[in-house]
Amino acid sequence: MLVVAPLRVARFTWSAEIEKWEHLSGLRYSVAIGTEKERLDALNRQADIYIINRENVQWLIEKSGIPFDFDMVVIDELSSFKNHQAKRFRSLMKVRPRVKRIVGLTGTPSSNGLMDLWAEFRLLDMGQRLGRFIGQYRTAYFKPDKVNGPIIYSYKPLPDAEKQIYGKISDITISMKSTDHLKMPELVSSKHTVYLSEDERKRYEDMKAELILLLPEGEVTAANAAALSNKLSQMANGAVYSDDASVVKIHDRKLDALEDIIEAANSKPLLVAYWYKHDLERITARLVEIKVPFSKLDTDASIRKWNAGELPVALIHPASAGHGLNLQSGGSTIVWFGLTWSLELYQQTNARLWRQGQTAGTVVVQHIIAEDTIDGRIMKALSDKDSTQSALIEAVKADLQL
Repeated sequence: MLVVAPLRVARFTWSAEIEKWEHLSGLRYSVAIGTEKERLDALNRQADIYIINRENVQWLIEKSGIPFDFDMVVIDELSSFKNHQAKRFRSLMKVRPRVKRIVGLTGTPSSNGLMDLWAEFRLLDMGQRLGRFIGQYRTAYFKPDKVNGPIIYSYKPLPDAEKQIYGKISDITISMKSTDHLKMPELVSSKHTVYLSEDERKRYEDMKAELILLLPEGEVTAANAAALSNKLSQMANGAVYSDDASVVKIHDRKLDALEDIIEAANSKPLLVAYWYKHDLERITARLVEIKVPFSKLDTDASIRKWNAGELPVALIHPASAGHGLNLQSGGSTIVWFGLTWSLELYQQTNARLWRQGQTAGTVVVQHIIAEDTIDGRIMKALSDKDSTQSALIEAVKADLQL
């Protein structure tokens, strides 16, 4: 069997889970990550399960020289194969006919809408249910939404498209919510609102209105809506990159709020999610200043330290550690210093603590929100996207007889 997983999950989580369960003790596994030599050695080792990170799927299939003769493939985080134009997707499709059984695992199958599903199910059933070509899928279930002449920027589902799609995939799709089958801790979501001063607010509003903000420290521009959104999000967090890549400080409101939250936690461990590099630098500087021990969760050693309860504060980036890591032993509170537009990364990061094995009775997800900024829009967007995804999961939910 071949397991394809995010890098840290491949390196750390699968092996830890295999060794945890007594009924799996007879299985041999080999983790194929690291240098090319280390990967080849691992793949040539006798084992029942081979584990590789998704970034090396193309290498395995096209360059390694190892015969692709796996009977079964498990894709951990199937949503990472939602782009039908990605190299990893195309490579896996080349060998897909050789695989007798394939299983995809994900908690966020359609984080950006139903269009995500086509590539995922193309891998699972070779196009049997949703069509062999993306064009077929679009024509059958969608219509153009945002257009500019002949250019189509986005699509929206046709009436009853959701119901039809769910019906097509329901026979090979099973959904199990933790809350339905496990005793899960209560999940509490809260907001810690911060307020900008008049001067800080003026800078923010000038940028929003004119797309250009001239500051003594440098010039910041936003050439389009995506760049503007990015700039406004940075400013809401307290700093922004100027055109020469230097960091321009806007405010310390969120840093002050984080310090208050840490003090109120009274040594209770906190997982802090950040998005921008300057967020990390500023948070780090503040933690050093107030003499609070911390670590960025980017190594196996730091993850073990967190799970052992040795870190009052751990810093996590959703894109690099949002999937698969078991962090529930180290704490039960996550603080979002800066938000992400990605529902998938948002939910997966929260699920590092709110998951099976969490011993606390309550998991708290706290958001530091700058009042009357783009933070509010991001929170609403996350909520709106969740309705589509929840509908999908509910439509194919398994009625298990336990």
